[in-house]
Amino acid sequence: MRPPWGRPELYSDYKQDMALFDTRSKALGTAVLLVVAALLPLMTPDDLLAILYTGLVLAIGAIGLNLVTGYAGQVSLGHAFFVGVGAYTAAVISGDPDARRLGYGIEFVPLWLLGAGAVAAVFGAIVAPLATRLRGLYLAVVTLGLVFIGQYFFREFREMSGGAEQSRGAAEPVLFGMNLTDGGAFTEEQKLFWFGLVLLVIFGVLARNIARSRVGRAFQAIRDRDVAAGVMGVNLTRYKVIAFTISSFYAGVCGALLYAGIGSFTPEEFGLLMSIQFIAIVLIGGVATISGTIMGAMLIAMLPRIAEELPAFVPFLSTSASESPNVFQFQEVMYGVLIVAFLLFEPRGLFGIWHRIRIYWKSFPFSY
Repeated sequence: MRPPWGRPELYSDYKQDMALFDTRSKALGTAVLLVVAALLPLMTPDDLLAILYTGLVLAIGAIGLNLVTGYAGQVSLGHAFFVGVGAYTAAVISGDPDARRLGYGIEFVPLWLLGAGAVAAVFGAIVAPLATRLRGLYLAVVTLGLVFIGQYFFREFREMSGGAEQSRGAAEPVLFGMNLTDGGAFTEEQKLFWFGLVLLVIFGVLARNIARSRVGRAFQAIRDRDVAAGVMGVNLTRYKVIAFTISSFYAGVCGALLYAGIGSFTPEEFGLLMSIQFIAIVLIGGVATISGTIMGAMLIAMLPRIAEELPAFVPFLSTSASESPNVFQFQEVMYGVLIVAFLLFEPRGLFGIWHRIRIYWKSFPFSY
């Protein structure tokens, strides 16, 4: 029987343990949060909404990375490669057939979104067998190599990308004949935010269901001890391939959506820094948590805006890229500082901080 409000991690039956929302307070809190998020565009400036849209899309990609690294324990540093595959696939599917670069003119969002995810998933399934032969640091180094191979491929496939440092138009989000980047009753940023929010809810719930299913339990068994998981009957090869394929699908979808607001991208954007960004999101948000990943993505998306505001409080920090130290250097350093700080002082990330606050108030006034 489910307790009326429930105490975190106090389960009275197996059904409650496996429920999507294991306490009523969690279900109510999520509903309130979604209502607030849906109303947010009506009271938030467009420039801030554009940043939040980036955070929503980054969260989708980071949830994919958390499934393979956080839940299945397969360290991947090649996430930027799969994001790039998704971005270029969506651009090619929706691109103008009469333009100089490859394009098929299919603008309907679900088609190029699923196409981007599917092509990235195929690449993920091709890479996955490496995980059955390698583990830990060796697997991380091999997946890191994908980033450099991917950048070379993106630069040299000129019919698709245009070449090095050449921008390619991103896929346009056209839904039922309405281009979300055009004006109308609502601004471009408002429509993109709602679009990103709906997709994040869909992909977040899907990932949560995967994590609490038989597949998710197999992932966790492999992460905790793959030899023991194999002895218990878990097919290691099968589940590692599934983990990489799902993770790459999420990355491809993220890549397809990431530049919808900006309108263009270059091959250089899918480099090592992007992979570090996703690793930072997972570590800062919390390993093996969906809600923590979303919190981490929002913090990383807000980091450039926070850096821009700093010169007002830190006079020696310049806003010019030609001077040093500047806000762009500060932003890159902050990724490393935040990763080190969270690993040292709060290994469970932002989710761990939220969990401890929740436990405290649920147990108040008894803090033990």
